[in-house]
Amino acid sequence: MRISALYHFPVKSLQGHKCKSLPLDQFGAVNDRRWMLVDDNNQFVTQRRLRAMAQLKATVTGAGVRLENTEGVSIDVRQPEADADVREVRVWDDDVLARDAGDAAAQWLSEQLGTAVRLVAMGEEFQRPLVSPREDRQVGFADAAPLLVISQASLEDLNSRLAEPVSMLRFRPNLVISGCEPFAEDHWKTLTIHTHDGPLVFDCTHPCARCAIPGLHPFTGRAQKEPLRTLASYRRWEDGQIYFGMNLAPASAVQAPASIHIGDRVDVR
Repeated sequence: MRISALYHFPVKSLQGHKCKSLPLDQFGAVNDRRWMLVDDNNQFVTQRRLRAMAQLKATVTGAGVRLENTEGVSIDVRQPEADADVREVRVWDDDVLARDAGDAAAQWLSEQLGTAVRLVAMGEEFQRPLVSPREDRQVGFADAAPLLVISQASLEDLNSRLAEPVSMLRFRPNLVISGCEPFAEDHWKTLTIHTHDGPLVFDCTHPCARCAIPGLHPFTGRAQKEPLRTLASYRRWEDGQIYFGMNLAPASAVQAPASIHIGDRVDVR
């Protein structure tokens, strides 16, 4: 098995993009989901509430992040300094400390989305323990775990059942693996990636239960019945959830340099 694709999502729920390598740290992929939008109540905001977020692209710059709309209008936002306002924000059931990215970013995003939002970023004070299975590991603004993996065969199996195929971006993984059977990832316990810097071992913490976002077009936010309708026909488990993909967390502390590259060999057990 090999790493066949890598994806990076700098701002939670904005557009992501393919990349050739993913540097890692204790929170997962470096600069992946390290920024997030919040509302007036400091609650996290995603495409589940604001579908227009799908129309905004985020890319990492040397100083922070660049946000761009569909017309090519953009704003560069600097990583908040140590003296930036610190907000207590909520991600699902977790209350965490994050640094405010400033009024200019908040105004630009609020105008694009038609509602008041602010942009926050992880700083040195950020702590969000990964609840399962060990609390000594951390996760950023991602929903449930530092990384998400999906096999290429799983997507191909789904697309074979659809009238119109969908892209992997519907499911927003970090890692795509080729060379296994469809949904083999359901049964993985550990995953070892043989990188240029040495082997990296990950625990497969839990399968990924899917929300409504795979039913939104990844570039427009338009709601569609597929692929969730078809997935529900054969991927709805006994708990009533639809599963697609596996969440990952490093089995031990990540030591720099550590990067995953396309073509890296993968072993599982």
